[in-house]
Amino acid sequence: MKTQINPTALKAENDQLKSLISKLTAENQKLLAMNKWYAEQFKHAQQIRFGKSSEAKVIPEQLGLFNEAEATEKTAAPEPNLEEIITYRRKKSKGKRDQTYSELPTTQKIYELPEDQRACPECGRDLHACGHEVLRREIEVIPATIRAVEHIQTVYTCRACEKNTSDKLKVPMIKTTVPAPVIAGSGIASPSLAAFIISNKYVLALPLNRQENEFARQGINISRQTMANWCMYTADHWLKRIYELLYADFLKYDIGQADETIIQVINEPDRKSSTNSYMWLYQTGKYAEKQIVLFDYAQTRAGNNPSYFLTGFKGYLNVDGYSGYNALEKNGITLCGCWTHMRRKFVDVLKTIFKHLQKDSPASIGLCYCDKLFELERKYDEEGLSPEERKKRRDIESKPVAMDFFAWAKRLLPSLPDKSKIKEAIVYAVNQEQRLLNFLLDGRIEISNNRAERSIRPFTIGRNNWMFAFSPKGAHASAVIYSIVETAKANGLVPFKYLEFLFETLPNIPVEQFGSCLPWVPQVIQRCSLPS
Repeated sequence: MKTQINPTALKAENDQLKSLISKLTAENQKLLAMNKWYAEQFKHAQQIRFGKSSEAKVIPEQLGLFNEAEATEKTAAPEPNLEEIITYRRKKSKGKRDQTYSELPTTQKIYELPEDQRACPECGRDLHACGHEVLRREIEVIPATIRAVEHIQTVYTCRACEKNTSDKLKVPMIKTTVPAPVIAGSGIASPSLAAFIISNKYVLALPLNRQENEFARQGINISRQTMANWCMYTADHWLKRIYELLYADFLKYDIGQADETIIQVINEPDRKSSTNSYMWLYQTGKYAEKQIVLFDYAQTRAGNNPSYFLTGFKGYLNVDGYSGYNALEKNGITLCGCWTHMRRKFVDVLKTIFKHLQKDSPASIGLCYCDKLFELERKYDEEGLSPEERKKRRDIESKPVAMDFFAWAKRLLPSLPDKSKIKEAIVYAVNQEQRLLNFLLDGRIEISNNRAERSIRPFTIGRNNWMFAFSPKGAHASAVIYSIVETAKANGLVPFKYLEFLFETLPNIPVEQFGSCLPWVPQVIQRCSLPS
């Protein structure tokens, strides 16, 4: 007896199977996408942990601290600068290095024969010196000299009055003026000592405990607590006044850059010691007459921090893609995106792709667009274009490249799988389109936020050494000191010399004259610059 098949039931069963297959297929695709995403994340993490930084290949100043000698070594590079001239060799004309060394104080060591060896080997008569030849010119290092300086005040009186006046209290006595100390009440803190300690910590990232140990090795007992007190005192009494003048000048400009990084502060009211606080950085643009770098400490990364600090600033501001800067657009500030951050997104994607698949990948194409824009910027720098000329050339050469990039990104976006690093990069590009294009608005605007990152790097290096600030007051003091130090460097001054000058001068002039001590004042430049 044949089994009768119910077409309706069969169709329903087939539909259920198709629905189940479709559901399983979708889940499988989702799992494959998730698996690929996790694989990308793992490979990227491994690259960060164990791999080489791609930027180290193109940015020599970012070489590691511990392998710098090996990384920069060139065994084939000869020491003397000699050039071959047909059949003989001669010394080349003085280069930059020789010209620099010629400015150094020079001591000569002349080697002569002992008296008992000055007899002629032929006739036995005395030899005489007939010439000298400089065989080499070495650079000798003399470690820092520490000495005590006594400030002695002279008192003058009148001998005639002493003889002719019976009331000795009426005899005039005049005392010489002695410069005020940099730290009131301190018996040993000189301007040079305070500048030396601050420069070591904030320029060379040398923590106070290491400085304490080094002083002890030279027989000088200065505790780290004392040095910390001096840093706080000088920041609060003297450097803060210079900081305020720099801040007032900064707000007058219409081109700037901003960045931020974390800092841990141990003793903050109502906060755990492990909670992250933030150090914000603001600086003037590349073409500003006065180069100003300002640090500002804040408890959070909230957008109200830059909004408050930049009250009164109008113009263009280079920033990364952090959303905390968004509120600035309501305050009349045009945000300009960073193409280095955009480029970094594609570099990160390539780190997750096997090398034989990288060439034709979307990440490689996106990277080529970015590199072309940076290549054009380097060309404009080499040609020494003015901001006006740069804008014209950007409109002709850079703008088409940037517009093609965003057209390509928008076409590519719908086809990209969810939860993939390449989609994260393309979404970032599309969302940041207007800000990334804003560098075309003015030739003074930079294509990236690199200068701000370079300015904040000394703080991050120092943070790695001293780990944290003890209190909000200490964090504010560090912000002030880093501002003075980095502004000095940005204006071509030697930080130690500038700090010493400030500590000698500020205690002995009225506050109204502090403006004469800013880094761009001619007499400051003359005293505090590197030897020309």
